[in-house]
Amino acid sequence: MKRKSRISFVIPAYNESAGIARFHSELLMPHLKHLPEYEVIYVNDGSHDDTLEKLTAIAADDGRIRVINLSRNFGKELAVTAGLHHASGDAIITLDADGQHPPELIAKFIEKWERGAQVVIGIRKSNRKEGGVKKLGSKLFYRLLNSINTVRIEPGSTDYRLITKDVQREFVKLTEHSRITRGLIDWLGFRRDYIYFDSPARLAGTASYDSTKLLGLAVNSFISLSLKPLFILAWMGLLITLLSLVVGVFIFVEQLLLGDPLGLNFTGAALLGIFISFLVGLVLTSQGVLAVYLSHIHTHTQGRPLFVVDHSTSVGIE
Repeated sequence: MKRKSRISFVIPAYNESAGIARFHSELLMPHLKHLPEYEVIYVNDGSHDDTLEKLTAIAADDGRIRVINLSRNFGKELAVTAGLHHASGDAIITLDADGQHPPELIAKFIEKWERGAQVVIGIRKSNRKEGGVKKLGSKLFYRLLNSINTVRIEPGSTDYRLITKDVQREFVKLTEHSRITRGLIDWLGFRRDYIYFDSPARLAGTASYDSTKLLGLAVNSFISLSLKPLFILAWMGLLITLLSLVVGVFIFVEQLLLGDPLGLNFTGAALLGIFISFLVGLVLTSQGVLAVYLSHIHTHTQGRPLFVVDHSTSVGIE
């Protein structure tokens, strides 16, 4: 442990009343006793049960516990963001309150940080309650995301991670609303290291992230982290246009100029279909031109910094 280092823990909670007290006393606190200085920030994300009351009681007994109560349910990504904005530690560790991010790994995260890592990412190898469909969907998600994204995101990446003060300083500058926190942290860069773990079962209750929310998170990931989806239709349109043009020229030469020596005997309906395909290709290509302009607007409205400076490894830069 770096001398006099302060570690912040950011823990979002949504309807975790059934297990939050056990998580805090039995899972989390035993692994914080060796830390010289720390703070725990619980972010109540507009829970409908008595999660807030239980968190308030926990904080009343320990001055190192803080509770941020959001005015409504904003979603996990913004709840984590709120905690990161208020954290004051030299390093910040984010983890879930359902027990699926094992607190016994906290020491390993800190050890990786002490060895020079600025971002330490928890990679889930397996999940006891994860079905085959969800596993397949996860693999497909990361494969598609990495195929269109300029920054590689390690498959199985979770929000169980450590970031340094330098990374936090840059993260809070990001202003976009539809976000995937882990993707934005990876976009920032910095020196990364990984910890692999098997996810245990939830302490209590059911996961708040259902299929609909997971799908929404996936869509936000593709939109916020890459502009390539804007140009997919453009490339399709260009391909359709070129193919239909080639086929059209071939038919013109073979049918009209040479008198159908191959005996293909194209009908009027076939010719009409090729002509329509050509027009569809032109429309999709035109949308691609619009996508170029939209991509510039999208980039500007995200409000991301033009570049990120790693002050800890720069020389002569304040």
